[in-house]
Amino acid sequence: MTQVAIGSAGVEFGATTLFTDVTVTIAAGERWGVVGRNGTGKTTLFRLITGDLAPTKGTVARQTGLTLSLLGQHRDFGSASTVWEAAAGPFADLLALEQSLAEQAHALAEVSDDAAMSRYGHDLERFEREGGYTIAPRVDAVLQGLGFDAAAARTQSLTQLSGGERGRVGLARQLVAPSDILLLDEPTNHLDLETTSWLEQYLRETDRTVVLVSHDRAFLAAVVDHVLHFEGGTAIPYTGGYEAFIAQREERRLSQQRAFDKQQKVIAAQVDYIARNLAGQNTKQAKGRRKLLGRLPRLSSPVGEDGVMALRLDIAERGGDQVAVADAVTIGVPERTLIDRFSGRIMRGDRLGILGPNGSGKSTLLKTLVGEREPEAGELKVGNSIRVAYYDQNLGQVPLDKTLYQAIEEMRPQWERRMIQGHLGRFGFSGDEVQRKAVTLSGGERARVALAML
Repeated sequence: MTQVAIGSAGVEFGATTLFTDVTVTIAAGERWGVVGRNGTGKTTLFRLITGDLAPTKGTVARQTGLTLSLLGQHRDFGSASTVWEAAAGPFADLLALEQSLAEQAHALAEVSDDAAMSRYGHDLERFEREGGYTIAPRVDAVLQGLGFDAAAARTQSLTQLSGGERGRVGLARQLVAPSDILLLDEPTNHLDLETTSWLEQYLRETDRTVVLVSHDRAFLAAVVDHVLHFEGGTAIPYTGGYEAFIAQREERRLSQQRAFDKQQKVIAAQVDYIARNLAGQNTKQAKGRRKLLGRLPRLSSPVGEDGVMALRLDIAERGGDQVAVADAVTIGVPERTLIDRFSGRIMRGDRLGILGPNGSGKSTLLKTLVGEREPEAGELKVGNSIRVAYYDQNLGQVPLDKTLYQAIEEMRPQWERRMIQGHLGRFGFSGDEVQRKAVTLSGGERARVALAML
């Protein structure tokens, strides 16, 4: 059964065309992977599906009564104070009814009242009909799968969580919410290997339709059975898993290349004939061929592989040999210690990877290193003449009110215009794109700006 049908849809923002002529049909139970370069329209597709955005051209039809669950809808935890309450947020009404039933049962045990008994029976029937008894095991299973202790989550304060843990609570909230379609935008962002493996299995086994945006090829290969690929200002649907998409896309590109090359040879032969005969005895035939050639629809050269971002990190000036020293450093969030009495040092030229499960303090350690927060105890010192460039996963360093050009110009006022444009070009921004304001960029594009600012 078709749940969403998008026909010849296009989206424009002012004078900028994001994509055109996108046609795709999403049926119940299918698992779609939406792929393509950042800024090509993947997240905008979600807005078309939810109805938050109308296409500039074309149509979007949704099945009557269709319910959707989008991660962005589940980042606000409302009045919830614990991890479990936040994850169970979509069932707030039923949980309130459960509490009311407990209070009614207590009152009825002391005083018999026909009206009260009737109300209790009515409320209990509704609670059972809407699946009230399945809420707790459903929430517990998802929290457990995403790396939380389900029992501890009932009392674990949201204020104790790291940014990554809050992201996982938001994902849990989305997964438990009743819906026909799950819209997942980069769902593995805050997951480690174990929780990613659990999510892969969960999505393969769910009877709901799944539409997900991801750059994780292994995750896509494990989950999806259809792919929608954004490239060249449009999007092409493919049937089959991610590996099948790769093979089909390459065959499509080769077929387009063969057709393009064949047409170019025909055009070259006609141009040569016209040039040789336009002023000779065959001038009539040459003029006829020129007219036909002018009417010939030209094939475009097929889109090649996506470009590779050129990241180069230059040293501002040579600092001391000792980059940073940690002496019995303790780091934590309210009511919880993340790192206890850590000591170590970083020397010039070292390349360190910080590994560990979600919520163990990796990002918090980096924030302490760059001075965004103080350790609970101990001392963390950066060496003399050491300047730190920091990439924040939340992209807070990207100035949304400025253009890309202005963001780099403020950091490198000594650079000439061509140097700024060339630098942004290495991160995939060319031409007039450098004059776009950061607020108009997709999440992936902002990530590239943040890297350019390093």
